[in-house]
Amino acid sequence: MKDIFPKQIRNLPTFEGPFDAFKLTADSCSVLFASYPAGTTIQPHRHDTDNIGVITKGELVLTINGETTHYVVGDWYHVPAQTEHSARFDQATAEIEFWFEA
Repeated sequence: MKDIFPKQIRNLPTFEGPFDAFKLTADSCSVLFASYPAGTTIQPHRHDTDNIGVITKGELVLTINGETTHYVVGDWYHVPAQTEHSARFDQATAEIEFWFEA
């Protein structure tokens, strides 16, 4: 699924994590161009960063504080720093994530 991004994005450094992503670093913010195969599950975890993202393909099923929300193409989501959350991708999904230093 990495080929859904333009060549300039694919030439960025790759992100080291449980999913495929390209990382564009800016002062106080990392930008990830991430893709998830259908069936990907990310277990509950926390970040030191304040994260926002926009879905560009597919759907994100995000659970924060026990509340589950479905995000589709064009939807933005927010995960505050130090907030436990989990994610599920029932279909092939891509997104752009912004990880702001808190």
